[in-house]
Amino acid sequence: MKLVIASDLHGSAAACRMLLDRAAAEGPDRLVLLGDLLYHGPRNALPDGYDPAAVAALLNEAPWPITAVRGNCDAEVDQMVLGFPCRDTAALIADGSRELFCTHGHVFSPDDHPALGPRAAFLSGHTHRKTLERRNGVLYVNPGSPSIPKDGTASFAVYDNGRFTLRDLESGAAIAEATL
Repeated sequence: MKLVIASDLHGSAAACRMLLDRAAAEGPDRLVLLGDLLYHGPRNALPDGYDPAAVAALLNEAPWPITAVRGNCDAEVDQMVLGFPCRDTAALIADGSRELFCTHGHVFSPDDHPALGPRAAFLSGHTHRKTLERRNGVLYVNPGSPSIPKDGTASFAVYDNGRFTLRDLESGAAIAEATL
């Protein structure tokens, strides 16, 4: 199974287009979106290319199925323009014996989440900072943000049959890798 994973688009059509271009190059089976899709929220400056309606249209036209979880900036009204569900605060993706627990990070966090098995990854966004670290047998993955990175580099993640790679959005270059 191959997934392209992103969080915190915050309504940036420019970042969404770049992400979808990178996804096309990766050839994923599915896109996984970890919340904060359309709006920037009161603590963030408007991202480049801010156009929530265009982001909704771009995502609705994406050629891959989408698994999305709701972030703290996502509203119930967003579901009226999104062609895929984005209502729940968590989703579980199974890949054989591996489990990927997907959430935004405002309800569940790396320090406060349900018990996870020995071949599990905890995927979250919210902080806009890339993370790829193992603690207590769990791999913690934060793809960063393609639109408002708070660590200097717009990014996303790729999961490919148990291997996670954090990638720079502009160049597509690998930043970090880890195996589940």
